Amino acid sequence: MSADMNDHSPESHETDHLGHEGHNHGSFKSYMIGFVLSVILTAIPFALVMTGVLPTQATALIVMGFAVVQIVVHMIYFLHMNSKSEGGWIMLALIFTIIVVVIALSGSLWVMYHLNTNMMPMTHDMAQMGG
Repeated sequence: MSADMNDHSPESHETDHLGHEGHNHGSFKSYMIGFVLSVILTAIPFALVMTGVLPTQATALIVMGFAVVQIVVHMIYFLHMNSKSEGGWIMLALIFTIIVVVIALSGSLWVMYHLNTNMMPMTHDMAQMGG
């Protein structure tokens, strides 16, 4: 056996997770950190919604905040995006993703708010219908 096959130096360990082009594909530890953070970032908003401890608007804002943080966690731990890789193109992709998420969240909230206010019957209309 040659000496380089038994080399367990930190440099050789880091190259174990590199792909064909030398991109970092993460380690088990980084995937587990991402998974645990994702579970926590899902469980907290779920608990807030199910218990109803906060007003509806505050809960909605907190859930949206956790959603944005979870998107960033997924991009860092699962998609391995950072500012150093791909010559800065990853940062451009991050900015584009944030813009799309803001548009999707604000548009969804706008549509849901207007559907709620424009489509729900008024209480006096319900009284007239029933009697």
